[in-house]
Amino acid sequence: MSVRRQTLILVVEDEALVRQCAVAQLEDAGFAVIEAADAEEALRSFKDHAAVTTVFTDINMPGEFDGLSLAHQISQLRPGVQLILTSGRGAPLERELPVGGKFLLKPYDCNHLTALIKAA
Repeated sequence: MSVRRQTLILVVEDEALVRQCAVAQLEDAGFAVIEAADAEEALRSFKDHAAVTTVFTDINMPGEFDGLSLAHQISQLRPGVQLILTSGRGAPLERELPVGGKFLLKPYDCNHLTALIKAA
């Protein structure tokens, strides 16, 4: 089985078209993908899917908590999960990211996203 097939990615994005585009491009690259529209839904999905190896989340989302808080919670629940955060509003400070977390500025190139995932 290839590394791509063993990688289950959780894509978290409140903008439906952006989320659908990311999911489609990651699936086209050979990855298994699940999706969530906000951080609360994502945390539930993450807890329900022990096979998630990568979380790709927008930082700015409506709801009880944002993507940065989500990434920190996931990091504490399962420290080995790869975390990639994105935003069109600028990068967070390095110290604000969870340990090992990566940041990708919107609009991002899906080839760069795929390369980050493969590099983990």
